[in-house]
Amino acid sequence: MPRAARKKSEEAMYHVMSRSISEVDLFQCDEDKDYYLSLLKHYKEKYHCKIYCYILMSNHVHIYINPCGFDISTFMRCLNNAYVSYFNRKYGRHGHLFQGRFASTIVDNDTYSLTLSAYIHNNARDLPGYAEKEEYYRYSSYGIYTGYRENIEGIVDTDFILSHFGKDRNTARQKYKSFTESMKETGIMKEVGDTIIKAYTENVYVSEKRYIMRKRTPEEIIYKISGFLDRRANESLRAKYSRDASKIRAFTVYVMRAICGYTYKSLCEYIGNMSMSGVSRLTKEGFRLIKEDSRYRNTFNTLIQAS
Repeated sequence: MPRAARKKSEEAMYHVMSRSISEVDLFQCDEDKDYYLSLLKHYKEKYHCKIYCYILMSNHVHIYINPCGFDISTFMRCLNNAYVSYFNRKYGRHGHLFQGRFASTIVDNDTYSLTLSAYIHNNARDLPGYAEKEEYYRYSSYGIYTGYRENIEGIVDTDFILSHFGKDRNTARQKYKSFTESMKETGIMKEVGDTIIKAYTENVYVSEKRYIMRKRTPEEIIYKISGFLDRRANESLRAKYSRDASKIRAFTVYVMRAICGYTYKSLCEYIGNMSMSGVSRLTKEGFRLIKEDSRYRNTFNTLIQAS
């Protein structure tokens, strides 16, 4: 029987869960969890998304993500495929690691948003030694919310959730901790859990919420890049062996991937006479440019705010 079509919204925030096949734990050691978090940070930065909450359990992961208009399926496919590649290489195995497609539900109101964050952070109570000490679990964002540890990894954005609990950060943290603890034994926690399990079975989204839409056409993006960088991006995109055009070319390809949602295959077709490995290389180079060069970083930020 065909799988149910996944409902998507370019305006939404999501609760996502991925879990491993039954016979293999997703994480064999802390090193695996550290690597997964490094990938989460990488793709969050690469595609300009926000992570509000996360927790890594032995055989599954919960993430509360605002993709800021980026395609959630593309984000999760990149994240999970990169981890599977690492895992199989490290443990000398082949084949699937995740149990089907990731599960996802759309977060469509503040009540669900806060309840969801409490649900994710309370997951740690099922781990040995962490009942009533959930904030001590290193592979959860809860410790960052409560101030128990610093946000060293730079993955999670706590402002969105904590802003509901007051302007003073210390007070907001205390109130959030009290709220999360108060939610442990409520029926709402079970309801959230049942909803995500149902989504895992059906692989569908259930509601919508507006945020940022990335609907610029490549032509619009190329025109704007040309104006911002004072170069003809369209000519640079198709230039061969031109050192002067190489940065513009890489940046343009990355922007088309991140803002227009183009796949590697569609980028190959748009540019012409280029392999997917070549497009992948250009995308990585474009991402490096926005991290290291303020000119490209400022241009990208302007583009994504306008999209």
